Amino acid sequence: MYQEERLLAILDFLKKNKRITVEQICELFDISRDTARRDLVKLEEEKSIIRTRGGAILPLAQNHVPSYSNRLKTVSKEKERIGKKAASLISPGDTIILDTSTTVQACAENLVNMECTVITNSINQAEILSAKDALNIQLLGGTLQKEHRYLYGLSVIEKLSEYHVDKAFIGVLGVSEKGLTNVHEEDGEIKRKMIEQAKQVIVLADHTKLGKTGFFKYANLKDIDLLITDKTPSKAFRDLLIENNIELLTADERDDPSW
Repeated sequence: MYQEERLLAILDFLKKNKRITVEQICELFDISRDTARRDLVKLEEEKSIIRTRGGAILPLAQNHVPSYSNRLKTVSKEKERIGKKAASLISPGDTIILDTSTTVQACAENLVNMECTVITNSINQAEILSAKDALNIQLLGGTLQKEHRYLYGLSVIEKLSEYHVDKAFIGVLGVSEKGLTNVHEEDGEIKRKMIEQAKQVIVLADHTKLGKTGFFKYANLKDIDLLITDKTPSKAFRDLLIENNIELLTADERDDPSW
């Protein structure tokens, strides 16, 4: 077998099994350890794998997140339903935090025009909510992350520490036994502080985020009070929620008359 064929076979094995060892490569292709290592070096140079001690894993697909505007183009009906369900939990007089995710933006879009206070570091959320004249909006100031349209930095975290709110609505790149994760550390640090300042932490995550783990962990599962998703998770994942005292709320498609 030529090296090019082996490399493709190694990648196919990784897609199915998540990781591979040098010993497995030797056994699968009847080659020496030195040849197996050269194959891994080649794949690493092509940025197709991440080498580990004794083998390799695939790079995290979550290491790149499309820009906010591009993510808005792909906001799904699932996210819309989750946003509507989340907005229905907000009552007059509530103080709430909305983070910068597109699923949380669906919550902002469906928020009834009522007297409540919204704290956010998202330019998009603030712009959407500005059309609702009964709302009191506190936009957290800091350094602008231009691509993803949020404000971050020490000033945002310090200002957040002054607020104590009823509910925080948090989006995720992944939620798993590892906790809540995303890509950008500066955004994760802000989410962590938002969670600390809320009486109730509500995570919004469509089914593709469940069981996934991103680069930066900003909270443990025990920090969540409620998870809103669009499909009933697997029994294993439901058991994980029960183990961590997390309530599950599913935004059923029958709740959406446009579906």
